[in-house]
Amino acid sequence: MSQSSTIPSSPHAGQPHAPLADGTVVTLAASGLSADLIESLTSEFARHGSVTQVQSAQFPTRAVGAEQIVPVPAARWAISSPGREQAQNVSEITAALEAATAPLTSDAEAAPVTATVLPASRRPGARAMLLMDVDSTLIDEEVIDLIARRAGRQAEVAAVTEAAMRGELDFAGSLHRRVAALEGLPVSVFDEVLDAVHPTCGAGELLAAAADRGWPRAAVSGGFRQVLTPLAARLGLTDHHANTLGVEDGLLTGTVQGAVVDGAAKARYLHETAAAYGVTAQQVIAIGDGANDIDMTSAAGVGVAFCAKPALEEHTTFSIRHRSLQLVSWALGV
Repeated sequence: MSQSSTIPSSPHAGQPHAPLADGTVVTLAASGLSADLIESLTSEFARHGSVTQVQSAQFPTRAVGAEQIVPVPAARWAISSPGREQAQNVSEITAALEAATAPLTSDAEAAPVTATVLPASRRPGARAMLLMDVDSTLIDEEVIDLIARRAGRQAEVAAVTEAAMRGELDFAGSLHRRVAALEGLPVSVFDEVLDAVHPTCGAGELLAAAADRGWPRAAVSGGFRQVLTPLAARLGLTDHHANTLGVEDGLLTGTVQGAVVDGAAKARYLHETAAAYGVTAQQVIAIGDGANDIDMTSAAGVGVAFCAKPALEEHTTFSIRHRSLQLVSWALGV
């Protein structure tokens, strides 16, 4: 869970778990976040509307493969701008945020900075759906790399996975190439991999927040149903979809059954699942990290790039650069 920050904010400040006031949501999370910067930004945002609420908190983050939890301070603002043209107003707010945080981004790789702006018109309402990619998003790991490790071909498969996520290789073709390397492994590998995966820091809290609001919680993956189905049950997902690995006589055949779940298939799943739950695509919050998530995040009302490749970031509403899915809730204003 998030913890109240020791960083004081402005006279508008409220408790970090209190409902956020109406308006455009602006958030900032960075190890270098200070009270002075919060105050400065509050004053700057007031030039573009009425700052109706400011909140501060600390969120736990955990790097892939790390045991240590590292807290990151965060702040968020609700900005109401009645009577002003929203697109221009959001553009002005975004420019102010970028200018103020430029000194923090000089070494963003070593110390990431998450800065988001969500227009008031795109904030999720009572009816919404959460849709997440799985590998490196809902969980820390890439499942196919974990399976490949059991086959002694991890480096080869990981290199192809990375190229596919950057958009350098056709996803379907790269998947068939990687899956072929798994031929002959026993099906017991699925249980071994399931024991080895770690839900991303904050995943439980994000899913709980969605469940509290009655939102459907779905996952769609270019990975494998044999791992995702038990993981979905463990995490309380309401729906899921993934590839199915071929199995014969208790051994993997090195093939995928049926059509590959690629970027286009993820977008189709978004539309079909949203319709099944009685929501529109504009009411979907879609979260991903790779090039094969572009179609999905572009189709959603709110697309979120989570610790993502550059190929995806330009196709999303905002980017979360810390490994904490709680920052997604924070940026959504929920």
